[in-house]
Amino acid sequence: MSLSRRDLLKYGGAAAVAATVGRPVWQPKPVLADEAEKKPIPIGLQLYSIRHQAQQDLPGVLKAVAEMGYEGVEFAGYYGRTAEEMKQLLDDHGLKCCGTHIGLNALTGDALKATVEYNQTLENPYLIVAGMGRGYTESLETVRERADVYNEIAERLEPLNMQTGYHAHGYDFRQIDGETAWDLFFEHTRPDVIMQLDVGNCIGGGGDPYATLRRFPGRSVTIHLKEYGGPPEAVVGEGDVDWKQIMEICETVGGTEWYIVEHERGAGDPMDNVRRCLENLQELRG
Repeated sequence: MSLSRRDLLKYGGAAAVAATVGRPVWQPKPVLADEAEKKPIPIGLQLYSIRHQAQQDLPGVLKAVAEMGYEGVEFAGYYGRTAEEMKQLLDDHGLKCCGTHIGLNALTGDALKATVEYNQTLENPYLIVAGMGRGYTESLETVRERADVYNEIAERLEPLNMQTGYHAHGYDFRQIDGETAWDLFFEHTRPDVIMQLDVGNCIGGGGDPYATLRRFPGRSVTIHLKEYGGPPEAVVGEGDVDWKQIMEICETVGGTEWYIVEHERGAGDPMDNVRRCLENLQELRG
């Protein structure tokens, strides 16, 4: 992915982004400290887990997801719907948007305006880059260069009460001089760049999710709960991940606002798999 600083500077700062959007900036409802301590972290679903079903019948899928007990959904594409149509579908079923997975190019140049406007309509502040490919992991220099890009994007999103972030893949845990590319990337990004760890991908790439979560307190605003190990049909809670430890870290130092289930194994029925993921998580956290 080739990126130009010139693209990022087209707006001339965050104020210009807000002006081009041409609508009131969405403000998140403040949460009192005692309320935050009492309220459990909500659980959302990354719709990529059931993408084929969503493509065929998005309204029916959202209805089923809400009936399972999920409180929100994270998008990986919008199935041809306008922002207004998508917001209405969410409202119809009492769901919130807990994030969107997009390419880094959706946050640069002329595309930034459309991305911001669409997600303001959804009342979604979390603009998460789904993956960057292995290229940025070549050296400390390439990691720093890519971190600079995210820092500039984050600076422009800050006045809009929106955040960018990055989602983990196995290649992100490649070693560079004794450190993972993932850790180096977040060492060189602003504190408001979301570290969306994917637990299963992290372990699969040789990383340590428990140590990584603790190393970056407050950065795990959203986290992907994906299982690792166990039988081919294992859903969250049926493999090798110590989910109680993951949740304990998220609920104490992680700064986590959303748990997001993602299930990509091919065994079983996808809708039943995400239902079982949620049931197991609810049981694990009592």
